[in-house]
Amino acid sequence: MSRTRVESRKNNSPRKILVTAALPYANGPIHIGHLVEYIQTDIWVRFQKLRGHQCIFIWADDTHGTAIMKSARDHQCSEEEFIARMSTEHQRDFRGFQIEWDHYGSTHSDANRLICHEIWSALNRAGLVVKRQVVELFDAETGEALPDRFVKGKCPKCLSPGQYGDNCDKCGHTYRATDLVEPISALSGKPPVEGATDHFFVRIEELHDFLEDWTAPGVHLQEEVSNYLRGHFLSEPLRDWDVSRPAPYFGFTIPETDNQHYWYVWFDAPIGYIASTKEWCDLNNQKLDDWWRNDDVEIHHFLGKDIQYFHCLFWPAMLKTAGFNLPTREHIHGFLTVNGEKMSKTKGTFIKAETYLRYLDPAYLRYFYAAKLGSRLDDIDLNFNDFKAKVDTDLVNKVVNLASRSAKFVEAIGLSPTYPDDGGLFAQAAAAGERIAEHYEECEFSQAMRLIMELADRANPFVENAQPWVLHKDPSKVQELQEVCTIALNLFRQIAIYLAPVLPEFAERVGALFNDPIVSWKQSQSPLVGRSLSKFTHLLKRVELKDIEAMIEASKQTEATPTPAHLIDDATQSTTVEWQDSDEALQAEPLAAECSIDDFARVDLRVARIIEAEHVPEAKKLLKLKLSLGGDNVRTVFAGIKAAYEPAQLVGRLVVMVANLKPREMKFGTSEGMVCAAGSGGSEVYLLAADSGAVPGQRVH
Repeated sequence: MSRTRVESRKNNSPRKILVTAALPYANGPIHIGHLVEYIQTDIWVRFQKLRGHQCIFIWADDTHGTAIMKSARDHQCSEEEFIARMSTEHQRDFRGFQIEWDHYGSTHSDANRLICHEIWSALNRAGLVVKRQVVELFDAETGEALPDRFVKGKCPKCLSPGQYGDNCDKCGHTYRATDLVEPISALSGKPPVEGATDHFFVRIEELHDFLEDWTAPGVHLQEEVSNYLRGHFLSEPLRDWDVSRPAPYFGFTIPETDNQHYWYVWFDAPIGYIASTKEWCDLNNQKLDDWWRNDDVEIHHFLGKDIQYFHCLFWPAMLKTAGFNLPTREHIHGFLTVNGEKMSKTKGTFIKAETYLRYLDPAYLRYFYAAKLGSRLDDIDLNFNDFKAKVDTDLVNKVVNLASRSAKFVEAIGLSPTYPDDGGLFAQAAAAGERIAEHYEECEFSQAMRLIMELADRANPFVENAQPWVLHKDPSKVQELQEVCTIALNLFRQIAIYLAPVLPEFAERVGALFNDPIVSWKQSQSPLVGRSLSKFTHLLKRVELKDIEAMIEASKQTEATPTPAHLIDDATQSTTVEWQDSDEALQAEPLAAECSIDDFARVDLRVARIIEAEHVPEAKKLLKLKLSLGGDNVRTVFAGIKAAYEPAQLVGRLVVMVANLKPREMKFGTSEGMVCAAGSGGSEVYLLAADSGAVPGQRVH
């Protein structure tokens, strides 16, 4: 990193940053695995803008290759029509997940063609391009040359089956498709045939010393990436890079080849970063060289670990030779698993972005990914039980409840004219802002989320102890109520500012509540006072298990699915949704005998928060719960829910308990109540919960 960039970080002066993410391939829809990277990129860009830096996110669809030709043929349209359709769908899905970019282009553009020519000319002038005849694979039926990803077989090194024709995802070995053992063509499903044709190569070994220096640990790359590249590739002479494909091929023709040779998709795809920047510059009265040939500009690439070989060796070699800026940092992430396994279409865990958006709030996934993402290459597991517990506990129970339990009480009178004494809570949270910012900067999002939730954990006891819902009932305590709510709401707003890069729409709603849009990180350092509030409206609801289950079921299907109930307006729901609940549960456990209202009144049902949960080792069915009714009122309850819930899932949840049940002496201790649940028992147990806004101690009527 240049001295200028280091100094700008130290003194917090504005930086000039260009950000890219790996270009989505225009051969299929976006799925939740892709979104790990794109949400990560969006969070980082939004953070930089919130900090006041000039940061642009430049993006495009990757559009060339044999796969695009095949898809266009299957859809009975031209390649141009097919990639235009996919671009529309991709951008629709990205907007649905609140991903925001400054320009979205296409690698099939005039700008990209021109810059491909410029870089090709530079490679030729440097004497790095050679032509030689090679043996490659062709489909036995169509006669088409098969790109690496259209051939599968056994890895020639470790013999793992189902590997593509360029590298093995088991052992990391790279090879040519002709090296595969027992190869099969993806076009016909039959063994391919070999044929000889001319190919163009870039002699990347000529840049070995440069790449050795550039991939040094801790500068441009994470340490594990650097060690991988230097151990697997740079420890020996680098293979010449095959950058061409014979006709027919969808892409750009190589000059002076009479339309017989095309640049391989991996040659022109990363050049699309520069070309898309050129298009943005033309639209915004800027110069390309001010962004790609300027030492004051930081260039940050976000990508997955499956393409680090191409992106961290070939791409820097191309940029160096053509005189463009080299990346300041390549942020490389791991893969996504779902419930501990690879995404599966048969299990419904290969979930398209479009399908997710029909059932669940995108804020859930944005927060869950942020809570899991670090600066290393570790894979992320989307366990749906963990997903629900994380969102409900952190965002609803801890964050949203700060506002829902205070905002409505001061809608008429507004915030206090001066900020009350809060025992240092606001100042402490303001001081944490720089540590949170450092974690965002280094892509340690999970650490940032942890610190933010610690602030919520300190703010919530203040609200519970102050009890604005009680003060509201006493006309003589209006000023005290206003001061308590002013503190609670400012602590809430502070947290919302820190979460703004992760939850942009949530931040917009918070800005609307305070009549003060969230636009700067600096807003977290000063409380708001002496102003009116807008009417409090819904901010975020809990994750519904039925919606997760419906999404998974829909992902197993190929036909269109109806709009789920929770996305239908209340005004039309009764006429558009026909409930067909089975009476199986009622038949299994018929209604009890009638009771009077006096009988029912004897049972004191209260809202309680689970503050501790643990296994009872010697009990097969029981979990030991500590339930808070507010303040120092804590009850111990043994609940027969062990088969249905893990203790970590339960902490922070609001439940309904029978609070006046006679204590029961058990082998494991005294049970001082009972939690209410539905279901047939065993793993079929479902705790009853209170909606957002309910607080411990409230009676259930």
